[in-house]
Amino acid sequence: MYSTMAAHDPFEDILNLEEQFYQDGYKQGQEDGLQAGRSEGRSLGLEKGYLKFLESGKLYGRSIVWANRLPSAVKARERKPVAAEPIQGGQGEPTTQETIHNRKDQQQQQLPLFTKNARLEKHITTLYALVETESLSTDNTDEAVNDFDDRVKRAQGKAKIIERLVGEMPAKESSSTGLGKKEVESM
Repeated sequence: MYSTMAAHDPFEDILNLEEQFYQDGYKQGQEDGLQAGRSEGRSLGLEKGYLKFLESGKLYGRSIVWANRLPSAVKARERKPVAAEPIQGGQGEPTTQETIHNRKDQQQQQLPLFTKNARLEKHITTLYALVETESLSTDNTDEAVNDFDDRVKRAQGKAKIIERLVGEMPAKESSSTGLGKKEVESM
């Protein structure tokens, strides 16, 4: 008779009420945590991705500037003929591409050329190849992310070598980007 009473104990639900609330709270917390984790992970991923591509872009820009300061690049530009297509000037007079190009050259200040140095040229070419935007993968796989990180690290090393070869001071992080220690969300 005792065993049948235990099976139909009216206080069973009341005694297990705390366990039931605990289980409900656990399930709800797990669901909320998954949602918050995805949101926070996405935000962190965007921030880190932005900073990685910002660094890659800075190195890419520097490689282009350095490549254009090489004597061989200047000689190649001088040999390249400029098309002489007539274009309407600002005052109605037809001008040519060559005239516009000459005006721009007169207005722009030129950076000093590097001295002929095969090692420097090789380093600049390698730097450009490492950070060229067309060859960088934007896939979100472990292999692609590791390859991207490896290429940017190698490019940073090449940039330091080039800075030392040409006598430039290394760029400061906060002054070169204008961002300082701010987070992406606060910009």
